[in-house]
This record gives sequence, structure tokens and C-alpha cells, in this order.
Amino acid sequence: MTVSPAPAAEEAPAAAGERAARAWQAMRALVLDHYDRRKKVCDALGMSFIRAKALRRIAGTAMTMRELAAALGTDPPYTTVVVDDLERRGLVTRTVRAGDRRSKIVSITPDGTAQAALAERILNDAPRPVRELPAADLEALDRILGALLGSESCAP
Repeated sequence: MTVSPAPAAEEAPAAAGERAARAWQAMRALVLDHYDRRKKVCDALGMSFIRAKALRRIAGTAMTMRELAAALGTDPPYTTVVVDDLERRGLVTRTVRAGDRRSKIVSITPDGTAQAALAERILNDAPRPVRELPAADLEALDRILGALLGSESCAP
């Protein structure tokens, strides 16, 4: 696979939009349809992907239940269900926030850290076709995706 040169600056906005849409559809299909690692994570950890996602977020830093709900894009009652399950499994702990007894801080346990690390390894394992790209193509892909992830308009 060889990366084509950038289109001419005079490319019509409609054509550029169509090209961007095709590129986005291809990235989405590649990650979500062809090489979706979420099921592998669920099978390896024995939990739903939202629980694994919560565990990975908490592994990065302890956070309040409200912060976790915002990070996951879930409502507070559902976040409580997720954390209750993780706590029952011994993967996280909840403590009262100093100065605000109504607020709880969720922290990861050593077992939770190990499970979060396993999930990360599975999710970060590049599929064979990506690993087998020619060096120049892989370098271009890395540069392009790095630029996209670094742009202010790139919201998770």
C-alpha cells in the first residue's frame, strides 16, 4: 500500500468533503468492524466493555463518581452500577472525598491495575495488516493519525 500524494490545493470543497468522508468511513470500518478488540477485552476480563473502559479510566487516575460518569458518557446511576460491580470484584475501591462526604473517590486496586493493563495490551495490539505495512506507509499513517489526534477539533 502506497500513500498517494496530497490532493492539489484547488480541489473542490465537495470533492474534499467526499474524500474526507471516505477516509473516515474506512478508519471506522477498520477499527470497529474488521479489527474490533472490544469482544476480546470482554472475554479476557469477564466483564462488559463499559466496565473495562471504567477500569482503564480509573487506572489513569483516581476520580470522583461524577468525573467517571462524565469520562464514560454515562449517567450517574448507571456509573454506580458499574462501580458497584468493579468494587465487588476487588478491582476498585470507593472512599469518601475529604471535605465533601457526599462525594466518593474511586481508586484502582492492584488487581484492577493488572486487569486494566491486560485490556490496554489487547486494545493496543496492532492487527497484522497494520504491522505489515511498508515502513514509509506506516510512518505516513502514524504522522497523519498523530496530527488528527492532536488537533483541537478531535474530541473523543
